[in-house]
Amino acid sequence: MNKNYRKILVIQTAFIGDVILATAVLEKLHKYYPETELYILVKKGFETLFENHPFLKATWTWEKGKHKYKNLWRTLQKIRAEKFDVVINLHRFASSGFLMAFSGAKEKYCFRKNPFWWLATKSFQHKFHKNLHEVTRNHQLIAHITDEKPASPRLYPSTSDYQAIEPYLTPNYICIAPASIWATKQFPAHKWVEFIKNIFPAEVNIYLLGGKQDFRLCEQIIRESHYPFIQNLAGKLSLLQSAALMKFAKMNYVNDSAPLHLASAVNAPVCAIYCSTVKDFGFFPLSEKSYIIETKERLRCRPCGLHGHKICPQGHFACAETIAVEKLVEIL
Repeated sequence: MNKNYRKILVIQTAFIGDVILATAVLEKLHKYYPETELYILVKKGFETLFENHPFLKATWTWEKGKHKYKNLWRTLQKIRAEKFDVVINLHRFASSGFLMAFSGAKEKYCFRKNPFWWLATKSFQHKFHKNLHEVTRNHQLIAHITDEKPASPRLYPSTSDYQAIEPYLTPNYICIAPASIWATKQFPAHKWVEFIKNIFPAEVNIYLLGGKQDFRLCEQIIRESHYPFIQNLAGKLSLLQSAALMKFAKMNYVNDSAPLHLASAVNAPVCAIYCSTVKDFGFFPLSEKSYIIETKERLRCRPCGLHGHKICPQGHFACAETIAVEKLVEIL
């Protein structure tokens, strides 16, 4: 029998991809507690993911880039004033643990990797196992108040988001999101160029996606590939508009990065390329039509870290350089 929760807060103040995957928790909670007011707290700038969300009561943000701790205290006061029944903290660092621990909520759930886990009502292990997705790990925190089956992540592009992408909806197009925050997660620019050159002369429209900071990289790829049917949309589409465009693509090519999870959240076809990381970390695609591309070489240095590095620690970046672009072409 479901409990009578009035208000539940989900905290995930990590990267965009982590926030997208956190939507699976929202989906499950809403299914079990349709009358409960659901809130989510994310890092400032990521709130656009939840514009026009159909069942979220509110999206709160924490400004971490400026006056971090002053804003943290203000956020705590805001949480305490709302008098939540449950606070679910998916983030594994001290700042979010502090918010959970002193939230005043009746029930508090988090992972034991969080420094404030001992102040939670219930805490859970966060482990990496083969084929264990982050969505399933997150679901541990709410399985005892829902059921054992995790929901899928989901985003809700609005009617205006779909209208914004109408000019790009040609019968035959693919999307490429070539960038990543972590350099060793990023398929090199010259490899993207090689892939695009292998597509020609097929008349496939290509849209390059990303943020404003990725515009120059996309321009470089366009300049060096000489492909006639390609457009740079980096910084021109919002996250939800990008997700909407990906949804109708013939295929989406991404790194082990946020666009991968955008695809999962709208069940878009996706090909995920893993360089320094591996799918066993639990951040693999969940779309019905999905592919994983990685090196066939047995590299002793791979994986070299959960998030990757600014440069290859070994200097050779073999985990990316030994990936055959023909494998990407075959998927088309």
